Amino acid sequence: MLPYLRLSGSPYDQGIAQGTAWAERIAHNLELYFRRFEVECKLPPFEARSRGERYFAAIQQQNPAYAAGLEGIAAGSGQPLVDIATLNVRYEIVYYQFAQDTAPVYLAHEAPNGCTAFALMPAHSADGHLWLGQNWDWMEGVQGALQHITEPDGTRILAFTEAGIFGGKIGLNSHGLGLCINGLVSVGDNWAGLGKPFHLRTYEVLRQKALSQAKAVIIANPRTASGNFLLGQGGQAVDLEVSPMGIGIWEEERQLVHANHYLAPERFGIEVPPIEWLDRSHHRAERLGLRLGEVEKPGLEDLKAALSDRDGAPYAVCRTASPEEYALGEPYRTIVSVIMNLGTKELWISDGPPHENPYVRYQV
Repeated sequence: MLPYLRLSGSPYDQGIAQGTAWAERIAHNLELYFRRFEVECKLPPFEARSRGERYFAAIQQQNPAYAAGLEGIAAGSGQPLVDIATLNVRYEIVYYQFAQDTAPVYLAHEAPNGCTAFALMPAHSADGHLWLGQNWDWMEGVQGALQHITEPDGTRILAFTEAGIFGGKIGLNSHGLGLCINGLVSVGDNWAGLGKPFHLRTYEVLRQKALSQAKAVIIANPRTASGNFLLGQGGQAVDLEVSPMGIGIWEEERQLVHANHYLAPERFGIEVPPIEWLDRSHHRAERLGLRLGEVEKPGLEDLKAALSDRDGAPYAVCRTASPEEYALGEPYRTIVSVIMNLGTKELWISDGPPHENPYVRYQV
């Protein structure tokens, strides 16, 4: 089972609690990411910290509550605030490098090749509820955890996060609003634009009461980094492909499936740099869509089976590390698999690839 922590109180108090409880895991993730910044992204620690410091100043203006949460994590874990801030904008730092012509060969061929998400509409599910889910694929060594948060306004949130990243990135809340995510890259991504960072947007989404409010958070300007956000509530789901140049909006009658490529970037004025691994992303999306369509009205066990699909292994929907990755850099795998019933407000999560690790059930 993943570490599980209940949090409440002010953002600073929540940060203190997370930092104290997960101090060792946070130290581990900081070491992992700063090594990755330097070895794979060619960013020495002082440059990574400089970017984190600049971004923290922007976050203080964009969302003081989130900034207070980072201060709490730093105080609770005993880590420098600049390091915690850098960790919380690691998406902007790393994905910016992915999109560069000078990116290391390993990055250009592989990362961010992970994460396959879906939404299954109520009319096509076994129990008549809206379901969301995904496999979150990332570096094998990253340490995550599950948070059960009670906000001062009474909103309750179940969310997965990486230890040291505040607020949550995949999950649902007591208003029946759910969120899944995928990494994307496009021409124009630029961390130095200092738009609201990816993890601040997921933090804000999970605290909204209505789907329309969550959508507004995602599409708000300025957008200086690409990303995909799959949102659902009640009987509606929408997929938002975000880039600095435009926004792709997708809705379907039966199901939505998304991996790590834009579905039709030219339709929305989005330009994608040449990245060789995108064929693997297409394969995962096609396989998950196929598996969801095999059953007329899928239930929980069907969704588990779909996310456990190993076709094309190791680069499958259910991802495991390939032998070549151990020689080239940080191996990738499915870190967690998440399934959410937005009607009953239940969440199932696996600690590792679901074909060999059981799901554990939680409820908001």
